[in-house]
Amino acid sequence: MTQFYELWMDNDYNPFVLFDSNGKIVTINQEAQYLLSQADAKELFDMASAYASMTFGFKTTLFDFRLGESLYYGLTVGYLDDNNIGIKLYKKPVKRFISFDAGGEFVNIYSLLDLCISAASINRRIVFKKEFDPTFPELRLQIEKFTQLASKILDSYYNSASITIKLAVKTGEYVKFNDKRYPIFLLSIEGGEKDTANERTIEQLAQGINCVVYFKSKETVIYSPMICA
Repeated sequence: MTQFYELWMDNDYNPFVLFDSNGKIVTINQEAQYLLSQADAKELFDMASAYASMTFGFKTTLFDFRLGESLYYGLTVGYLDDNNIGIKLYKKPVKRFISFDAGGEFVNIYSLLDLCISAASINRRIVFKKEFDPTFPELRLQIEKFTQLASKILDSYYNSASITIKLAVKTGEYVKFNDKRYPIFLLSIEGGEKDTANERTIEQLAQGINCVVYFKSKETVIYSPMICA
């Protein structure tokens, strides 16, 4: 039973870390190993210390926060003595691709984004900063709809003094279709003040073209499969 419990904990969807009193990791599950490739162990230990109960035992606190690339809605901290303190984080459900359409046309995504930026620059004094992974091949996209999506997001930052656009491959994540795996790329658009009135329209556009969209306070992020052939 103990071995089964350990295997269950190791394969849990939620990160779990057990520290000693000095913040050294004693036990860690697979999800926490992935998390700690993006975040610092000291940050997790500091959270465990901050949200621990005043006496020995367990305490669960529910609140929204981001750590690494994931969003969480709460955590539990437990300790039975001064030498062991554990923390478990509760991940928010990830949005999934609800459809997959391998259609579209091959396009140079850099050129496509440049066109969107040029259109968004008309009659606006906005400084655009580009942080693009230079290794992207031509991608198969529904060009008109993808352009509409990117342009609609850029319009949300109409009052921003500057907008940063990032394009990168999401390491280690894939979407599977017809027994074939496709890497996922992300497009991040970040600015200052953002108009949220069109977020529902943006979500609908994204869902129709193999995209998932996330909204943050000053950033909008699109995830989409890299269809290269």
